[in-house]
Amino acid sequence: MNKDLDTMRHSAAHLLAAAVKRLYPKTSLGIGPVIEDGFYYDFDSSHNFSTDDFSKIEKEIENLKKKKITFQRTEEKIDEATKLVKKVKEPYKEKLIGDLKKQGEKKASFYKTGEFIDLCAGPHVKHSGEIGEVKLLSVAGAYWRGNEKNKMLQRIYGTAWRTKKDLGDYLNRLEEAKNRDHKKLGAQLGLFTFLPVAPGMPFWYPKGFAVLEVLKKYVRAVNKKFGYKEISTPQLAKKAVWETSGHWKLFREDMFAFNLERQTYALKPMNCPPTLLLYNTQQHSYRDLPLKLSDLDLIHRYEDSGTLNGLLRVRELSQDDAHIFCTEDQIESSIGELLDMAHEIYKTFGFSPKFYLATRPQKALGDTKPWKRAESALEKVLKGKKVNYSLKEGEGSFYGPKIDLHIEDALERDWQLATIQLDLQMPKRFSASYTDAKGKEQTPIMIHRAILGSFERFLGILIEHYAGLLPIWLSPVQIKIIPIAERHVVYAEKVSKEFSANDIRVEVDDRSETMQAKIRDAQIQKFPYMIIVGDKERVQKKVSVRSRTKGDEGTTTVNQFVDRINKEVEQSK
Repeated sequence: MNKDLDTMRHSAAHLLAAAVKRLYPKTSLGIGPVIEDGFYYDFDSSHNFSTDDFSKIEKEIENLKKKKITFQRTEEKIDEATKLVKKVKEPYKEKLIGDLKKQGEKKASFYKTGEFIDLCAGPHVKHSGEIGEVKLLSVAGAYWRGNEKNKMLQRIYGTAWRTKKDLGDYLNRLEEAKNRDHKKLGAQLGLFTFLPVAPGMPFWYPKGFAVLEVLKKYVRAVNKKFGYKEISTPQLAKKAVWETSGHWKLFREDMFAFNLERQTYALKPMNCPPTLLLYNTQQHSYRDLPLKLSDLDLIHRYEDSGTLNGLLRVRELSQDDAHIFCTEDQIESSIGELLDMAHEIYKTFGFSPKFYLATRPQKALGDTKPWKRAESALEKVLKGKKVNYSLKEGEGSFYGPKIDLHIEDALERDWQLATIQLDLQMPKRFSASYTDAKGKEQTPIMIHRAILGSFERFLGILIEHYAGLLPIWLSPVQIKIIPIAERHVVYAEKVSKEFSANDIRVEVDDRSETMQAKIRDAQIQKFPYMIIVGDKERVQKKVSVRSRTKGDEGTTTVNQFVDRINKEVEQSK
């Protein structure tokens, strides 16, 4: 995250709003935050915005930039702030000020840029001339406050960069991202689909499900190596469970809840409360700790429909989730091991993680002193591992601080993946305990962790990162066998069985199409290898190999190719 660039983009969002207000005076303003690589602003207008309007709006933005208008910060008492936005007829700003008042705020800050004024906490550049190259990108509908029960506003997305070259490079990456869109490639490769009957919940085709299972198999192998035991817990639990955990109070709007037999139940949005319930069914000694329990179950979270985005934002998901129960003395060694584990997993996919320490948020459970001690413990581990890290002030979980790990993909986009959270509250809330060396009951420390995060989201990231060219160990079909004619199908099936017997994922294309058509389809499907079999191969008991990187590679025996594939799979992990 580049704070200076974010500040400039925030100021660009204000210029966008100012330009729209000049051109369409009856427009009401929503919100206009900075997002990754850009910004947006929400508008309530009788004018239906389209990309055809962008050149006119951009021209107005350029005029405002040339005037080098100062960004001036002012503060108003809450009641005066309400009067101010009422006077300029900004109903959405009035609602935001109402929220501030409910939170106990006595004042509200505004930024004035010439004639334009906006409710805003800042920060901003000194004047509009410090804003670099601005480009408007798209327009979409967005519900006020992200709630589909509210009015639909019009959201204009934009980006801002220091130089024309930086902007040009970004636009090129954006175009490449469209070509790599996992939703488009997911359909092309026959991996998954979404249907209106279950918004935000993927339907997996056999190939997609195979990739998901290979990914989970890899994670299970790494978990086993690091001493984890896998568990499974129910999909739903009574409201009392979520009240005890604190999720009902702080996370209720993101849960699927319903009444059953005169009681309220909810589908689990997280695995931690059920894991604690399972932990409590047995007695534990200090000798059992650290106890590492992994859980790859499905969970459900109610994401607003406007935020759903293929596999990247879903309502039904599974995680490489795990919880570690340990003593206070074991915190540092446990966290250190998790950082080593994350490095090993990310190296498999060619990623180098960036580290962030997220501290106590405003909505947090418990006293500040334990939080400070926990934050210091995480910081000590990071320093001990000699990794560079940045602070995420106020972005910890409501039950404890955490370490977040981010990666950068092939398009230089930042993605948060791992989260390692120190839980200061939930073991106490569930009365979890263990017996120490003196025979006294103690409350264990609980560490939440997910290295890849959601399997669905991670697969979406991988598809775009690799442009659909998944590494051979992860490919749903590693070899596509293409018989040249119908008389070669029997030999193709025989070869297929030999590959399958060696745990190689293989398919035979026995359709009555030309060989060229079959090869073209296999290329579209991005299979790592094609095997061509005809009269020559059948007589010689060999196969002809075509790879997606080198093309025609000549003939070889099945056994030789099996050895080659196995070595490639091993080397790519």
